[in-house]
Amino acid sequence: MNNNNEKSELPANYEELKKSANRTSNWRERLDAVVELGQWKNKQIIDILTHRMNTDAVYKIREASFRKLKELGEDVQLPPRKKGELIKGVTKILLRIKKSLSQDHTYEEFKEKLKKMRLDVYDTYEGEQGADFDKWLESTWAELPTK
Repeated sequence: MNNNNEKSELPANYEELKKSANRTSNWRERLDAVVELGQWKNKQIIDILTHRMNTDAVYKIREASFRKLKELGEDVQLPPRKKGELIKGVTKILLRIKKSLSQDHTYEEFKEKLKKMRLDVYDTYEGEQGADFDKWLESTWAELPTK
């Protein structure tokens, strides 16, 4: 399975994978790109994986990047999980969306509007929260003040 036998050339779909690895509105696509890129030992790819490991808001992607870099023989340390807000000002963003809806809106309406207006926020927290995403978003929504 580990087929990174010093493949120093770039994969044929490198540009596409590079874009996918940096697409902020789709954590699953970033994760898939990290896994695929990790099969190639090349300075450009190591740079991309290092960047994802150090800066991605979704910890699963940071961990996957770390594992791939280790498999490629890189001397890296897994950064600690971020504490607090993954996206700066997320409470303000969510409050703005809640206030833009009618007073009697439902949680589902809020969730849909968040997804439409700030897919990056939705996607980052969905990736980080995993199976608990809906529970987290609904409780966060319920705690936000009304108009």
